[in-house]
Amino acid sequence: RSERLLLRPWNVDDAPALFELARDPRVGPPAGWAPHASVDESRQVIRDVLSAPYCFAAFLEDGGALVGSLASRRVERCSEGEAELGYWLGVPFWGKGLATEASHELIRYGFTELGLSAIWACYYEGNERSHRVMERLGMAYQRSAECDVPLLGERRVGH
Repeated sequence: RSERLLLRPWNVDDAPALFELARDPRVGPPAGWAPHASVDESRQVIRDVLSAPYCFAAFLEDGGALVGSLASRRVERCSEGEAELGYWLGVPFWGKGLATEASHELIRYGFTELGLSAIWACYYEGNERSHRVMERLGMAYQRSAECDVPLLGERRVGH
């Protein structure tokens, strides 16, 4: 929990709410994934991707609306004891500080509960919203590199 949010594991029953947010083309492509085309696709994404350990659905405490998703996961570029932070929010919840709030809580969880030694994050060139979240979290720039965006079949610069 954070001041305004409840973070919990995803459930397939969340698929309709996920679809409502993830079908908007302003959400997925900047983060490297295509907009969802159906509730069934959202249900499959929950089963195949979002049900991974340390991947959470974020809900408003007052009203229970789904606002987005965040995760802390091991990726090949992380060393032992490190994880990558990822997050996205639905458009109705942009500009309210919720991505920073949720990410701050997951960072706290990663260091204090999971004993991580480092937490990384990456944003693609042009995704200034994500860049600003990282700045507000106090993250320090490390490097930029061209990388594959496999879900979109593209190459982009990641920072």
